[in-house]
Amino acid sequence: MIEARNIRKSFGKLTVLKGIDLDIADGRVSTIVGPSGAGKTTLLQILGTLSAPDDVEGVCLAYDGMDVTGLPDRKLSAFRNRNIGFVFQFHQLLPEFSLVENVAMPALIAGRDRKKAFDDAVALLERLGLAERAAHRPSELSGGECQRAAVARALINKPKVILADEPSGSLDSRNRAELHRLFFSLRDTMGATFVIVTHDEGLAKDSDTVIRMADGRIEDIVNN
Repeated sequence: MIEARNIRKSFGKLTVLKGIDLDIADGRVSTIVGPSGAGKTTLLQILGTLSAPDDVEGVCLAYDGMDVTGLPDRKLSAFRNRNIGFVFQFHQLLPEFSLVENVAMPALIAGRDRKKAFDDAVALLERLGLAERAAHRPSELSGGECQRAAVARALINKPKVILADEPSGSLDSRNRAELHRLFFSLRDTMGATFVIVTHDEGLAKDSDTVIRMADGRIEDIVNN
């Protein structure tokens, strides 16, 4: 699903990624683990086209065979909206909007019919056990509910890939386990591809593929 070659990234004199080559298989849950400062989040941002590698010369970032390296910003934004869903450690739901409005937002940005966007958002909230919370604002919900809503938002455009950065890092153990079960359920029922940066060794152990990073490089890749 994702092919990345020769990914390098520096911030001033600090080199964060030192030539990453990585393949992410379709329909699997892949976790990226390693100590703080290893470059995990920077790699995820580049995979998600939120950040660009230092030099496109010799670089490849392809989704399902389509190289997106060097696409102009407008086309890259459209590609990202259609093909990549994001889940962050802190849900990043917009506080002034209801849950269903938050979930529908990426579909509306993509130009989908308003009624269809909201119908799809309601269906996703029902699937994730949040139907009764659809009209509530994020401040009225628990952390676990907000993270499930963030997953629904990530799924609204039926993307090829879901990228998640420490998605359970701010949750208690019960909600963390529930969110992890949700990821694997979506893999099985929707064929979704997940790439998750995590410090949670339990999630890594259960994932299909574990990518271990240290000092800006990939140290090991293990298929469970």
